[in-house]
Amino acid sequence: MKKQLCLIFIFIFFVAGCGKQDRPVVIVPAAPEGAVPDIVKIGSVMPETGVMAPFGQSSLEAIMLAFEEINAAGGVLGGKHLVLKNADNRSKAEETSEAFRWLLENEEVVAVIGPVTSSHALTGAPLAQQARIPTISPSSFDPAVTLVGDYIFRACFTDPFQGRLMAGFALEKLNVRTAAVMVEQGSRYARGLADCFTEYFEAGGGTIVYEEIFSKSEKDFSPILAGIIASGAEFVYIPSYYDTVAPILRQARDMVVGARFGGGDGWDFPELIQMAGEAAEGGYFTTHYSPDRDAPETRAFVTAYQAKYGKVPDTMAALAYDAACLLARAIDKAGSTDGEAIRDALASITFTGVTGTMVFDENRNPIKEGVVKSIENQKPVYKATVSP
Repeated sequence: MKKQLCLIFIFIFFVAGCGKQDRPVVIVPAAPEGAVPDIVKIGSVMPETGVMAPFGQSSLEAIMLAFEEINAAGGVLGGKHLVLKNADNRSKAEETSEAFRWLLENEEVVAVIGPVTSSHALTGAPLAQQARIPTISPSSFDPAVTLVGDYIFRACFTDPFQGRLMAGFALEKLNVRTAAVMVEQGSRYARGLADCFTEYFEAGGGTIVYEEIFSKSEKDFSPILAGIIASGAEFVYIPSYYDTVAPILRQARDMVVGARFGGGDGWDFPELIQMAGEAAEGGYFTTHYSPDRDAPETRAFVTAYQAKYGKVPDTMAALAYDAACLLARAIDKAGSTDGEAIRDALASITFTGVTGTMVFDENRNPIKEGVVKSIENQKPVYKATVSP
């Protein structure tokens, strides 16, 4: 029995009892056959239940794959094996603090990976900061997350940074010089991307000829689209999520808007193409990763993930895999499981992973490449890697 436990991933769910302190925990002991090595406990706060469970599943699969590979190669700190313990935050911000407390008070973790969303990270990060436990979120894009404190890092670029990437792509690759911007009212995500796009588009010699704010509840976008046509804009930037963008694209097609359209990673969902149909053709969007990126790290990850899980890894998986590998590299660089030493190692690391090469800035945000995809024949197609 012990032999079997050492060879496979084990999922143990502590669901007995009714108190909030009884949290599900995933345990991953990827020890070699017949050995019980020293371990390093890493916590994670990922949703296994609730509406965000698919994000949590992708992230956990990738982290476990990373730890399995690292352990098979000798582990960290001269032979210690990484063990993952996940506390399910049940897709709720209010439960994220309980998940963090559980890990910090009961599991003796030396670092935490997660959560997957900014609202959850902003709830849990203050607890990790207070405990001086290095925490790296794979996919919390809000700039405010790492401003919580010097123990908080992220593996993804921030929301506004995408605006900078798309501005450069539009100017340099699409050769456009005039653009319109549609900004969803009340969306911090949309406002951040739009402002950054405008700043860098104009700094690069482009001109914003039209900007309009719209409500998510709007049904008729024809007045705005008529304004875009009249402005002569060559490119239209709509940094909203797919469910908001799809009806705009459909109406733009009906009105024969000649400009090209683009957005951020809120477009990076299959539902956009399903909802917009042919109206999505020719659209461009920035995102964090493409399985088609021609880099050895990306090819190796995609091959290993497909072999283990039988599917192509999504963006959440790629970012979580990089976060796990980043943390392991920092532990080795620190030569210790001391929180301050790991923090300092992360802050000074240069890392090349699935989503590109990165170093951290003074706010512990990675300076890294981004990916641009286009929608062609009803599929997202990798177009370019764009450097900051």
